[in-house]
Amino acid sequence: MIGSLRGRLLDRSLTGELLVEVGGVGYRVVVAAAGALALGEVGSEVFVWVHHHVRDDAQVLYGFATAEERQCFEALLGAHGVGPSLAMAILSVHSPAALRQAVASDDVAALCLVPGVGKKTAARLLIELKSRLEVPEGVGAVTAAPGAGGPPSALADVRDALAGLGYGADEVRAVLRDLPADGDAGTLLREALQRLAMAS
Repeated sequence: MIGSLRGRLLDRSLTGELLVEVGGVGYRVVVAAAGALALGEVGSEVFVWVHHHVRDDAQVLYGFATAEERQCFEALLGAHGVGPSLAMAILSVHSPAALRQAVASDDVAALCLVPGVGKKTAARLLIELKSRLEVPEGVGAVTAAPGAGGPPSALADVRDALAGLGYGADEVRAVLRDLPADGDAGTLLREALQRLAMAS
């Protein structure tokens, strides 16, 4: 199994695929759209953490900028009904820290930001991921009674505020992806609004 690649980045496609040359061999590596640029520029040497996914009809390499991202991807794959495409979609919307925060605080709406994830799927994922991800201790559902839910995170407050201001799910998803997972809700909301204003 391939666990990592170090080589020259020959190409980066618009579909989220890298071509990494290692020892004269070019490896096609699927990456999350959000993390593709973080891995390096075309022509430069790159290091990619890899999950080697083997199916009956194909072998696919999924690449990540950090070992933590790969760990979250593999934890997601272990959840019922989550394949590589959905796992990559989740990591395109949420960083590992944001995903752990969402799981810890039972934030169904955060997972619903992922295209193709509805409320039922999100609720089931939250339950399954609690045993698979290392979530922050003393936060939300980690200490709450089952089904009680924890206090909303600052990002959840920002998401709700942006939705209330009329921003669409795609706009909210894009701006939340770049915000830190912790911080004051008011400060994060101002930063989100500034980014949205610059994007328009």
